Amino acid sequence: MDKPRRVFSAVVLAGDRSSEDPVAEAAGVSSKSLIPVGGRPMVLRVLDALEEAREIESVILCGPHRAAIGEEEELHARIASGKVKWVESQATPSSSTYHTMQSLPDSTPVLVTTADHALLTAEMVDYFCSGARGSGKDVVVGLALHELVTAKYPETKRTAIPLRDGSYCSCNLFGFLTPEARSAAHFWRKVESQRKKTLRVIAGFGWLNLLLYLLKRPSLEEGLGRISQRLGLSAGAVVMPFPEAAVDVDTVSDWKFVESIVANRTG
Repeated sequence: MDKPRRVFSAVVLAGDRSSEDPVAEAAGVSSKSLIPVGGRPMVLRVLDALEEAREIESVILCGPHRAAIGEEEELHARIASGKVKWVESQATPSSSTYHTMQSLPDSTPVLVTTADHALLTAEMVDYFCSGARGSGKDVVVGLALHELVTAKYPETKRTAIPLRDGSYCSCNLFGFLTPEARSAAHFWRKVESQRKKTLRVIAGFGWLNLLLYLLKRPSLEEGLGRISQRLGLSAGAVVMPFPEAAVDVDTVSDWKFVESIVANRTG
């Protein structure tokens, strides 16, 4: 008999890192997660994608602050109905992730994404979750080839890590498949403040790895192997075939760029 498929619980990080986010200020909203894209708040776009995905059983929204929830009627209604569980965000994304996962059974695989992933679709979610579950790894990250992203959107600038077999962009999709994987959130605390500073992040995994990176020697598989050794668990990646999966909203120019993509779709 086939084993039953383990569906995921999704955690959406929607906390604000500061009270003066420049993108939120430009959009005239109190929380970054409420920035409208195509006339719809980003957080609702993410929740829509998760609700439509076959791989997702439940959703926990970590943030935004209570006052922001009251400003968005549909978001408030989803939380009040129990369709989405809301928890208060912690001081950092890693702390929020770790704290939220403690409320879930150890056997539950967890997908973590962010409220600024405005182009997220159910297809992307199902592709990632299926690949993560089939990898046999403890923790899995979603990546996209930089050349795939720039081929479709040459005007965008995405942070990428160049490796021997290609340069990869993060897709803000993280899978925690086993109880052991949840310890990775502790290490995340160490490097999250440097997430846009590639060399410092890699240095966190050891100076030998930094040297090898500078020499452009490791492939993606080799790099994941070294990360696995450093974390004491097995790490893997799902390479996403969707260029939009690597696009989030960190800056005002990102917001305008994502707005243009949505406008072209609807047009």
